[in-house]
Amino acid sequence: MAEQINSLEDLQAAVGTAGEGEGITLEETSREPVRDDLGRSYATGKRKDAVARVWIRPGNGKVTVNGKPIDDYFARPVLQMILKQPFQITDREGQFDVTATVKGGGLSGQAGAVKHGVSKALQLYEPGLRAALKAAGFLTRDSRVVERKKYGKAKARKSFQFSKR
Repeated sequence: MAEQINSLEDLQAAVGTAGEGEGITLEETSREPVRDDLGRSYATGKRKDAVARVWIRPGNGKVTVNGKPIDDYFARPVLQMILKQPFQITDREGQFDVTATVKGGGLSGQAGAVKHGVSKALQLYEPGLRAALKAAGFLTRDSRVVERKKYGKAKARKSFQFSKR
């Protein structure tokens, strides 16, 4: 069996011994930008039952969701604010155009899905932004979903009214 690594020193020693022959170091594992032929980055974001496909490219800050401007699709200012959070955290407001298609769930879940997709696409476009986005928790998929209804119950946990007689 392989020896167990319990501390940072053990990890550095293991990388040092494993990397001597191949020339691998911790600094060489930096990420490369991922862009397509049109200069866009793509990512999929998820929240509750909503799934968003998001493309970002350099531009003037135009956001389109399902072919509509952000003001028409997400009418509530809170939902628009949720979408803009990744750009505010990374100081990139107005520098990228966003095109998103989103399906499933309600408006709140869809806004969260687009935010997740924008965050993932931003860190693919500029890998240096990964630390800020990860620290803010935008790269983690929020795994909370609606609990299923159980048999013999009115909802997931609510019971029918109890009668003594």
